[in-house]
Amino acid sequence: MNKILFFAHLRDAVGEEFLRLDVSGKTVAELKAELSEKYDLPRMETVMTAINEEFASNDEVIQEGDEIAFIPPVSGG
Repeated sequence: MNKILFFAHLRDAVGEEFLRLDVSGKTVAELKAELSEKYDLPRMETVMTAINEEFASNDEVIQEGDEIAFIPPVSGG
């Protein structure tokens, strides 16, 4: 089982701060595509991903027990 954290507008779109799903064996790109389709998440290609608090690339494979965080770009003003 994996804990998937969402920040900023992604949290609003999903309606939850985090989800618990079994996504081990999938790549970050596969998970982004799956979540984007299920929750109609915008601009997932610009979202940074962290696995266990370390930035991860789209081709990294998720392991059992990993915590995945999706962090959209920050805009200032």
